Amino acid sequence: MRGRIPDSFIDELLTRVDIVDVIERRVPLKKAGREWTACCPFHNERSPSFYVSPQKQFFHCFGCGAHGSAIKFIMDYDRLEFPDAIEELAQSAGLKVPYEGARDDKPREDRSDLYTLLDEAASFYQRELGNSPEARAYIDRRGLDDDIVKRFRIGWAPAGFDGVLKALGTTDRRRQLLNEAGMVASNERGNRYDRFRERVMFPILDRRGRVIAFGGRVLSSEQSPKYLNSPETPLFHKGRELFALWQVKQAHQHLTRIMVVEGYMDVIALHQAGLPIAVATLGTATTPEHAEVLFRAAPDVYFCFDGDRAGRQAAWRALESILPRMRDGRQAHFLFLPDGEDPDTLVRKEGKDGFEQRMKNAMPMSEYFFEELGRDVDTSRLDGKARLAERARPLIAKLPDGAFRDLMAQELQRRTGARAVLEAEPEPARRAPARPANVQRSLVRSAITLLLAQPSLADEVEPPYAFLRLDRPGVDLLAELIDVARARPGINPAVLVEHFLDRPEYPSLQKLMQAEVIGEADMQRVEFLDALAQMQRQVTTQRREYLIARSREGVLDDTEKAELRVLLAARAAPAPADGE
Repeated sequence: MRGRIPDSFIDELLTRVDIVDVIERRVPLKKAGREWTACCPFHNERSPSFYVSPQKQFFHCFGCGAHGSAIKFIMDYDRLEFPDAIEELAQSAGLKVPYEGARDDKPREDRSDLYTLLDEAASFYQRELGNSPEARAYIDRRGLDDDIVKRFRIGWAPAGFDGVLKALGTTDRRRQLLNEAGMVASNERGNRYDRFRERVMFPILDRRGRVIAFGGRVLSSEQSPKYLNSPETPLFHKGRELFALWQVKQAHQHLTRIMVVEGYMDVIALHQAGLPIAVATLGTATTPEHAEVLFRAAPDVYFCFDGDRAGRQAAWRALESILPRMRDGRQAHFLFLPDGEDPDTLVRKEGKDGFEQRMKNAMPMSEYFFEELGRDVDTSRLDGKARLAERARPLIAKLPDGAFRDLMAQELQRRTGARAVLEAEPEPARRAPARPANVQRSLVRSAITLLLAQPSLADEVEPPYAFLRLDRPGVDLLAELIDVARARPGINPAVLVEHFLDRPEYPSLQKLMQAEVIGEADMQRVEFLDALAQMQRQVTTQRREYLIARSREGVLDDTEKAELRVLLAARAAPAPADGE
């Protein structure tokens, strides 16, 4: 659903961006003739079946069937809704998305008021930080400079039960928004009060840098809870978001590694020390959604935990979450800190270089995997080896098919002597050939396929279109495609298809975009015009047969009788010889 974004802007955006550039920022591509190829990012495979066409501005996987324009790729890969994918692409192209009145009965819910209010709340807390000597003393004691305070928009929630309510809840609508955003809570009598009080405040940003929630830390370790996060809201789902991911991406044009730590102050201390690669989960264990976001951000992910029992448990939960996402090329490392230390204290003691050295000595996932599973197992005994094998097999089976999975199975066999018989993978759908066969299509489908491959062919057709009288499915669609292409000289295939995004014909057009079109541009032109000529001949045949049927019924008028005589004479006339 397009919501309130004008069609003309979407067309302009797809003309401005190059799908190869968009995809290559996320997936390594290799040149393959006129196209680019890669292992598909949407399913696990060993040999590439994912193709990107610069000419069509279209991607397609012959393995899983994923396909579409740059917009569809961003939606699928970054897990964004259509409007957010448009915003993401527009930002990369230096364009601002215009919005207009919704065009349908069920427009996308507008959350702009909620985002605005949360941004105002962050500004309110930032101002209050300067008014609180105790909060400033805490910031100074933690060694945070002004630049890092501004970069993370650190603030202070003052004492009292109505600071935010008074400052921002000036109308019934705004008070309703404060409640919806999780900024206020209610007691048993229904009285509302500020959720965050006497806490250092850390705004939580989404992937576009918008405030969606807050985390608050008390000044004294005697207060409980130490950290308080916003509740789940329409904008904030803690199992999907990572604190400081926005700041990490802003600090790197090409991010190669990212580190997960446990606390907000750990993240901020590492960023200030010159390691802007740290993020934190938000009061929850690492989830599969977190794992996917992390590996999309960088190929190397480090998990940093305390070396105590709780830290080990958190690390193992993280490992279980990342196993299904360990495709070839991705690496995970586990760094356990000395007792009584955290990233904040360590980086202040050892500096950036010292912490970097600890990262170099971090345990690879494979090493941690076998060490943890074998912690209470005596592998010098047969029963111990059997226990290790039984623990490891179902976990290794969760790994995506590929070299890493094979090597982990081999390592299990080396350690235990037991064959690493893994759970059977579901049989993949039969893969299409590297290029689909040139199957017989109807004339209308052929014409549409050729037009989608080369929209400039529309310039060869002048209205009114004779083929419109043909009684065949798709004729009206073909005429509309030609009209759009003629009205937009130079339109590329992806833009042409996206013009029909909200229409029932859209899926069919996407499938036709995937079809192989044989021959160079001139040959395609000849084939396209021939298809239209054959359609026009079919129009004549249909009309003649219709009039003959009416003649047998004795219902022809004089005009129709004259038309039938012309059509019968044309059919009886000999075909012209070549050159005539």
